[in-house]
Amino acid sequence: MSESRDATATAAALRRGETDARTVVEDAVARIERLDPVHNAVVHTRFEEALAEVDAGLPDGPLRGVPVLVKDLGTEVAGVRATGGSRLFAEEVAARDSELVARYRRAGMVVLGTTNTPELGLSTSTEPTLHGPTRNPWSAVHSAGGSSGGSAAAVASGMVPVAHGSDGGGSIRIPSAACGLFGLKPSRGRISPAPRPTTLSGLVSVHHALTTTVRDSALLLDVAAGPLPGDAYAAPTPAASFAALARREPGRLRIGLLAGLPDGPEVHPEAVGAALAAARLCEGLGHEVTEAPAPYRPSEVAATSSVLMGCELLALLDERLGKLGRALADDDVEPFTRVVHEHHRTQSAADVGRALRRAQQIGWEVGAAFRTYDVLLGPTLAQPTPRLGVLDTRRPETIYRHGATYSAFTSVHNVTGMPAMSVPFGHGAEGLPLGVQFAADLGGEGLLLSLATQLEQAAPWRRTVDG
Repeated sequence: MSESRDATATAAALRRGETDARTVVEDAVARIERLDPVHNAVVHTRFEEALAEVDAGLPDGPLRGVPVLVKDLGTEVAGVRATGGSRLFAEEVAARDSELVARYRRAGMVVLGTTNTPELGLSTSTEPTLHGPTRNPWSAVHSAGGSSGGSAAAVASGMVPVAHGSDGGGSIRIPSAACGLFGLKPSRGRISPAPRPTTLSGLVSVHHALTTTVRDSALLLDVAAGPLPGDAYAAPTPAASFAALARREPGRLRIGLLAGLPDGPEVHPEAVGAALAAARLCEGLGHEVTEAPAPYRPSEVAATSSVLMGCELLALLDERLGKLGRALADDDVEPFTRVVHEHHRTQSAADVGRALRRAQQIGWEVGAAFRTYDVLLGPTLAQPTPRLGVLDTRRPETIYRHGATYSAFTSVHNVTGMPAMSVPFGHGAEGLPLGVQFAADLGGEGLLLSLATQLEQAAPWRRTVDG
């Protein structure tokens, strides 16, 4: 999907009368019907309802008539099944739109359906038993990443120009890297999770989108951002709209390069090579790049994040079982989900308290790096995108063996709440895209978007598999 077909350009063409919303939506529906049998990215559709909304008249917002897909996890579309990729929730139908979806609609967007996700977002590969695996548009035998893998495959294959995603440990950035997309994880509190209350996972998980262009990500963030009264967290107010900030020159930045991690997984030469190439490009653009010591230990981040996310899983499953009035059955959830659920049932309040304290300590430790650097740069993934089956939730040992490898560079920014983005940067030996990650201090989305625009202009990436 070229820049001329991204959401920003589509909205502009609609405003100029060069096309109409029904034509745009019908084209997207046709692409989904043609491409999804290959990629298995979309799990629920609402095509007739969407076209009826177009015919009835759409709100005159900045993205009027632009089609969008919503991840089937944590964000709901009224009247559509909200399964979270789990058999336990297979019959759950959303009674109302989430606040984010309502904001998309007020901007004039047309929701066409929901996208595939690993069960309850617990894997970095989208291979749920309920809906089957999503296949990477660049290679059908490889993962599309997770947990926003369905959204990534839908955008990278050209079904829709943009799709919603969420990120609790890298779940926007990992599939963006795997599928050659731009993926920004905003600051904690930037986008309201209403009306779905979260427990401790609200500290680490945030919503936004996967896009082919930086300008689409900025515009969608303008549409979606802003706290709802009563939200537990709110990010710092930006100096201008994110679309305007994305167009600004970033100035000369101090960039810290992280080529490896203490006690972390081995970093593949392709991943290191992409980060080094990005560093050289940044130097050529006038930025100061120096190698930086990693300000965190991946094992500590993983242990802390596990408690925070595990408590939310426990509360979510217990609430669902209470609603159903029964105990957890053998076939309700996948084996890995059951293992995680049973493990966190044994944790004490003191364990939770220690995890919360450690999360704040990690935040201060990483935050100290931003006294020296404006931005931190490293690979998005430590290893190349895995083939389908490597991360198999039916065999929990495979997740424990490989799972932390793919979130070693990403999860820390969920624990700290700081914004981070994955930028496409070349391809590996197997022809799959590579991504590099840039992170900034809390509230630094505008800085990241400005840098991303500069990188996008200096080293354009292929927008979708078909160009």
